[in-house]
Amino acid sequence: MFKHDKSHDAPALEAKLLATFSQSFRGDVIGPAEARYEEARKVHNGMIDKRPALIVRPADVRDVVRAVGLGREAHLLIAIRGGAHNGPGFGTCDGGLVIDMSGLKDIQVDSAAGTVRAGAGCTQGEVDAATHAFGLAVPAGIVASTGIAGLTLGGGHGYLSRAHGLTIDNLLEAELVLADGRQVTANKDENADLFWALRGGGGNFGVVTSFLYRAHPVKTVYAGLIFWDIAHAKQVMQFYRGFLAQTPETLFPFLGLKTVPSGPPFPEHLWGRRVCAIIACFNGPASEGESLMRPLREALPEPIFDHMGDMPFPALQGLFDPLFPKGLQWYWKGDFVKELPDEAIDAHLAQMAKAPNDFSLVHFYPIDGAVHRVGAQDTAWSFRSATWSMVIAAIDPDPAKAPALKAWGRGYWEAVHPYNLSSGYLNFMMDDEAAGRVEANYGPNFQRLRAVKKTYDPSNLFRVNQNILP
Repeated sequence: MFKHDKSHDAPALEAKLLATFSQSFRGDVIGPAEARYEEARKVHNGMIDKRPALIVRPADVRDVVRAVGLGREAHLLIAIRGGAHNGPGFGTCDGGLVIDMSGLKDIQVDSAAGTVRAGAGCTQGEVDAATHAFGLAVPAGIVASTGIAGLTLGGGHGYLSRAHGLTIDNLLEAELVLADGRQVTANKDENADLFWALRGGGGNFGVVTSFLYRAHPVKTVYAGLIFWDIAHAKQVMQFYRGFLAQTPETLFPFLGLKTVPSGPPFPEHLWGRRVCAIIACFNGPASEGESLMRPLREALPEPIFDHMGDMPFPALQGLFDPLFPKGLQWYWKGDFVKELPDEAIDAHLAQMAKAPNDFSLVHFYPIDGAVHRVGAQDTAWSFRSATWSMVIAAIDPDPAKAPALKAWGRGYWEAVHPYNLSSGYLNFMMDDEAAGRVEANYGPNFQRLRAVKKTYDPSNLFRVNQNILP
């Protein structure tokens, strides 16, 4: 079926099959011989360097059906790309077919019903912009350029999680194309087993073309960053443990160990300084937010940077995008964390002291509150008793630093993992660890997920993901 195009180091589709496909495909078709291929094949993580045989950008759902059919007929490896943010690079593959969903960006907000339907090519920022006009928001992540599809299918946590749950807890329905080309709807009444699996099971079951979400009243939030010098980090982390448990769910404070970026809006005298940070969001009046944050300010040493105030919710969501542009080298390691004892804090500080550069960091995102009010077996996401979702992010612009990033990330994780739960957030799992952790991440839900996979994708056509074997 294939012939090899040596000039571009990627297998080329048989010409007749490709010509037939291209005639019926309304969207964009990009092959290795085209000048635009080099840019089209890139994903957000610069550490991922793969060369697909073909990249297609569907213009509509019918195009998605055609693309899945091409992959199935030609026995191609299929990678589904949403926002291309996925850490291990599951939005691309070597020698296979990339179905780039970025053209499916339709967004429909029903303000009366408090819902929004978003195409699978939307970014989180695009959904935020559409809902913000109606004073609404969908619980999602903390980076506007993240694709809403991948974030949702992995679970989705962010500034609204404590009050309103994970993104999947606010998912009402999904429309998708199955491996056999059928178009189906999944919700609590229709294909309910598939709907259960989509909520945390990743891209294992089909190509989702649109999502229907419940949205919540969010407009202007009291939010921002507070930095303490790293010398005070242990004291801050110790206080934060109790502070989080006592705060209302409308306040979302996450903790980070990081370095002050060398650029605006940070004062130049702080550039390159190691800090313990709390980034917080309160969905309510600034006066109430100030009152809730007062214990932090009164009980802890004077922060070196305190920048909180009223801002539109989309502004907060896009706060970190300029700091981490496309093309940086990324290596992630993640765990769910139940408790943060002093010994764990010491281990974190010891590892952070070895950070290879000023980009690398660790974050603790709260996943308590409303997240805990959903049963462990109500969705595929099973670890509902965790307090935080921890991510270690080793980052650098220089590809030559990739080995050092991996070494630091793995060493850090090995040092702190004994204090954590056995599983981690699906969207923080890199490819080199996926095979060994998929079953652990789903716990008691794993066998049910395998059964759903066997029903909807028995040949494992969709396997460029944190794969669940049927």
